[in-house]
Amino acid sequence: MSTATVDYPAVRTESKVRTHTFRHWLATVPTLVIIGSVLTLVLTVGGGLLIWGSNFSSNMVHDQLSAQKISFPPAGSAGLSAKEFPGLQQYGGQAVDNGPKAKAYANQFIAAHLKGIGGGKTYSEISGQALADPTNTKLAQTAQTMFRGETLRGLLLYAWGWSVVGAIAYWVGIASLLGAFLIMVGLVIGYVMHRRHVHEDVATN
Repeated sequence: MSTATVDYPAVRTESKVRTHTFRHWLATVPTLVIIGSVLTLVLTVGGGLLIWGSNFSSNMVHDQLSAQKISFPPAGSAGLSAKEFPGLQQYGGQAVDNGPKAKAYANQFIAAHLKGIGGGKTYSEISGQALADPTNTKLAQTAQTMFRGETLRGLLLYAWGWSVVGAIAYWVGIASLLGAFLIMVGLVIGYVMHRRHVHEDVATN
Protein backbone atom coordinates (compact mmCIF):
# COMPACT_ATOMS: atom_id res chain seq x y z
CA MET A 1 0.00 0.00 0.00
CA SER A 2 1.54 3.28 -1.10
CA THR A 3 1.30 6.50 0.83
CA ALA A 4 0.66 9.68 -1.13
CA THR A 5 2.67 12.75 -0.15
CA VAL A 6 0.57 15.86 0.27
CA ASP A 7 2.21 19.00 -1.04
CA TYR A 8 1.48 22.17 0.93
CA PRO A 9 2.44 25.27 -1.05
CA ALA A 10 2.32 27.49 2.06
CA VAL A 11 4.84 25.28 3.90
CA ARG A 12 7.19 25.22 0.91
CA THR A 13 6.95 29.00 0.58
CA GLU A 14 7.70 29.65 4.24
CA SER A 15 10.70 27.30 4.15
CA LYS A 16 11.94 28.99 1.02
CA VAL A 17 11.57 32.41 2.63
CA ARG A 18 13.52 31.39 5.72
CA THR A 19 16.35 29.86 3.73
CA HIS A 20 16.56 32.83 1.39
CA THR A 21 16.38 35.28 4.28
CA PHE A 22 19.22 33.61 6.18
CA ARG A 23 21.48 33.32 3.15
CA HIS A 24 20.78 36.82 1.98
CA TRP A 25 21.37 38.19 5.49
CA LEU A 26 24.77 36.48 5.71
CA ALA A 27 25.67 37.66 2.23
CA THR A 28 24.75 41.33 2.64
CA VAL A 29 25.14 42.45 6.26
CA PRO A 30 27.58 40.24 8.20
CA THR A 31 29.99 43.10 8.83
CA LEU A 32 27.27 45.40 10.16
CA VAL A 33 25.91 42.69 12.42
CA ILE A 34 29.34 41.86 13.82
CA ILE A 35 30.27 45.50 14.36
CA GLY A 36 26.89 46.28 15.92
CA SER A 37 27.07 43.27 18.23
CA VAL A 38 30.61 44.09 19.35
CA LEU A 39 29.72 47.74 19.94
CA THR A 40 26.67 46.74 21.94
CA LEU A 41 28.74 44.43 24.12
CA VAL A 42 31.54 46.97 24.62
CA LEU A 43 29.17 49.83 25.42
CA THR A 44 27.12 47.69 27.80
CA VAL A 45 30.14 46.41 29.73
CA GLY A 46 31.85 49.80 29.65
CA GLY A 47 28.73 51.62 30.77
CA GLY A 48 28.19 49.22 33.63
CA LEU A 49 31.79 49.60 34.80
CA LEU A 50 31.59 53.39 34.60
CA ILE A 51 28.44 53.49 36.72
CA TRP A 52 30.01 51.09 39.21
CA GLY A 53 33.12 53.27 39.36
CA SER A 54 30.97 56.36 39.85
CA ASN A 55 29.15 54.78 42.79
CA PHE A 56 32.44 53.60 44.29
CA SER A 57 33.95 57.09 43.99
CA SER A 58 30.90 58.79 45.50
CA ASN A 59 30.72 56.35 48.40
CA MET A 60 34.45 56.65 49.08
CA VAL A 61 34.32 60.46 49.11
CA HIS A 62 31.30 60.44 51.41
CA ASP A 63 32.78 57.90 53.82
CA GLN A 64 36.19 59.59 54.02
CA LEU A 65 34.73 63.05 54.55
CA SER A 66 32.21 61.84 57.12
CA ALA A 67 35.02 60.19 59.08
CA GLN A 68 36.71 63.60 59.46
CA LYS A 69 33.62 65.01 61.22
CA ILE A 70 34.06 68.50 59.74
CA SER A 71 31.00 70.76 59.97
CA PHE A 72 30.10 74.29 59.01
CA PRO A 73 29.29 76.67 61.88
CA PRO A 74 25.60 77.55 62.22
CA ALA A 75 24.37 80.01 59.60
CA GLY A 76 24.48 83.61 60.79
CA SER A 77 26.67 82.80 63.79
CA ALA A 78 29.91 84.57 64.61
CA GLY A 79 31.87 81.82 62.91
CA LEU A 80 29.79 81.97 59.72
CA SER A 81 28.47 85.50 59.42
CA ALA A 82 26.37 86.33 56.41
CA LYS A 83 28.52 89.35 55.66
CA GLU A 84 31.84 87.49 55.59
CA PHE A 85 30.59 84.21 54.14
CA PRO A 86 27.49 84.96 52.02
CA GLY A 87 27.99 81.88 49.83
CA LEU A 88 28.14 79.44 52.74
CA GLN A 89 24.88 80.24 54.50
CA GLN A 90 23.13 77.38 52.69
CA TYR A 91 25.52 74.95 54.38
CA GLY A 92 25.21 76.40 57.89
CA GLY A 93 25.40 73.68 60.57
CA GLN A 94 25.79 70.86 58.01
CA ALA A 95 28.51 68.22 57.93
CA VAL A 96 31.07 68.31 55.13
CA ASP A 97 30.18 64.95 53.57
CA ASN A 98 30.22 65.43 49.79
CA GLY A 99 32.27 67.03 47.04
CA PRO A 100 30.45 70.38 46.66
CA LYS A 101 30.53 70.96 50.43
CA ALA A 102 34.22 70.07 50.55
CA LYS A 103 34.97 72.56 47.80
CA ALA A 104 32.95 75.31 49.47
CA TYR A 105 34.59 74.68 52.85
CA ALA A 106 38.08 74.65 51.31
CA ASN A 107 37.82 77.58 48.91
CA GLN A 108 35.64 79.89 50.97
CA PHE A 109 35.89 79.01 54.67
CA ILE A 110 39.48 77.76 55.07
CA ALA A 111 40.89 80.07 52.41
CA ALA A 112 39.40 83.14 54.13
CA HIS A 113 40.92 82.17 57.48
CA LEU A 114 44.30 81.42 55.94
CA LYS A 115 44.30 84.79 54.24
CA GLY A 116 43.70 86.47 57.59
CA ILE A 117 46.32 84.38 59.40
CA GLY A 118 49.02 84.75 56.77
CA GLY A 119 48.22 88.29 55.73
CA GLY A 120 47.62 87.15 52.16
CA LYS A 121 50.83 85.12 51.97
CA THR A 122 51.06 81.39 51.37
CA TYR A 123 52.65 78.78 53.60
CA SER A 124 55.65 78.61 51.29
CA GLU A 125 56.30 82.35 51.64
CA ILE A 126 55.85 82.40 55.42
CA SER A 127 57.92 79.25 55.84
CA GLY A 128 60.76 80.90 53.94
CA GLN A 129 60.58 83.91 56.25
CA ALA A 130 60.54 81.64 59.33
CA LEU A 131 63.64 79.82 58.15
CA ALA A 132 65.40 83.13 57.61
CA ASP A 133 64.46 84.24 61.14
CA PRO A 134 64.64 81.11 63.35
CA THR A 135 64.32 83.10 66.58
CA ASN A 136 60.89 84.43 65.64
CA THR A 137 58.59 81.93 67.40
CA LYS A 138 55.42 83.75 66.37
CA LEU A 139 56.37 83.48 62.71
CA ALA A 140 57.17 79.79 63.19
CA GLN A 141 53.74 79.17 64.75
CA THR A 142 52.07 81.04 61.90
CA ALA A 143 53.94 78.87 59.39
CA GLN A 144 52.81 75.73 61.21
CA THR A 145 49.19 76.90 61.25
CA MET A 146 49.34 77.76 57.53
CA PHE A 147 50.79 74.34 56.78
CA ARG A 148 47.96 72.55 58.57
CA GLY A 149 45.32 74.74 57.00
CA GLU A 150 46.64 74.40 53.46
CA THR A 151 47.04 70.64 53.91
CA LEU A 152 43.41 70.27 54.97
CA ARG A 153 42.31 72.54 52.16
CA GLY A 154 44.23 70.45 49.64
CA LEU A 155 42.73 67.21 50.93
CA LEU A 156 39.21 68.61 50.72
CA LEU A 157 39.77 69.80 47.16
CA TYR A 158 41.20 66.38 46.33
CA ALA A 159 37.97 64.80 47.58
CA TRP A 160 35.95 67.28 45.54
CA GLY A 161 37.98 66.39 42.44
CA TRP A 162 37.17 62.70 42.86
CA SER A 163 33.49 63.54 43.26
CA VAL A 164 33.61 65.40 39.92
CA VAL A 165 35.30 62.41 38.27
CA GLY A 166 32.59 60.16 39.70
CA ALA A 167 29.82 62.40 38.37
CA ILE A 168 31.37 62.47 34.90
CA ALA A 169 31.79 58.68 34.93
CA TYR A 170 28.11 58.28 35.86
CA TRP A 171 26.78 60.33 32.96
CA VAL A 172 29.22 58.77 30.48
CA GLY A 173 28.08 55.36 31.72
CA ILE A 174 24.44 56.28 31.17
CA ALA A 175 25.27 57.53 27.66
CA SER A 176 27.12 54.27 26.91
CA LEU A 177 24.17 52.13 28.00
CA LEU A 178 21.80 54.28 25.97
CA GLY A 179 24.09 53.92 22.94
CA ALA A 180 24.16 50.14 23.37
CA PHE A 181 20.36 50.05 23.54
CA LEU A 182 19.98 52.18 20.39
CA ILE A 183 22.43 49.99 18.46
CA MET A 184 20.54 46.87 19.53
CA VAL A 185 17.24 48.42 18.48
CA GLY A 186 18.82 49.36 15.15
CA LEU A 187 19.95 45.79 14.55
CA VAL A 188 16.49 44.42 15.33
CA ILE A 189 14.80 46.96 13.07
CA GLY A 190 17.31 46.22 10.32
CA TYR A 191 16.65 42.51 10.49
CA VAL A 192 12.86 42.97 10.50
CA MET A 193 13.02 45.24 7.47
CA HIS A 194 15.37 42.84 5.72
CA ARG A 195 13.05 39.90 6.38
CA ARG A 196 10.06 41.85 5.12
CA HIS A 197 11.97 42.72 1.95
CA VAL A 198 12.82 39.05 1.39
CA HIS A 199 9.17 38.07 1.88
CA GLU A 200 8.17 40.55 -0.78
CA ASP A 201 10.83 39.22 -3.20
CA VAL A 202 9.75 35.62 -2.69
CA ALA A 203 6.08 36.51 -3.06
CA THR A 204 6.70 38.19 -6.40
CA ASN A 205 8.80 35.30 -7.76
